[in-house]
Amino acid sequence: MVNGVLRMMGNVSVMKRTRPKEILTETRKMIYSKPPRNKIGAVQSFFVMSVFAAAMLTPAAWILHHLPEYRQRSKQVQQSRRT
Repeated sequence: MVNGVLRMMGNVSVMKRTRPKEILTETRKMIYSKPPRNKIGAVQSFFVMSVFAAAMLTPAAWILHHLPEYRQRSKQVQQSRRT
């Protein structure tokens, strides 16, 4: 990733040191071809996804629920600034 950024910036010294074979071996090290050691069931997947969804949607729901209060506060602040 860094090598690609430096290449785009025009750093010639990095281009001389980096060879396609080296890049290919680096990416092959990150790829695993074996099956997983522990299988995750449907119940565990559903639980994790529901917790993730709740964590993402709770702040938005809080803001939408309290939106009328926020509007009243902004109107009060605007009225106090006028006087």
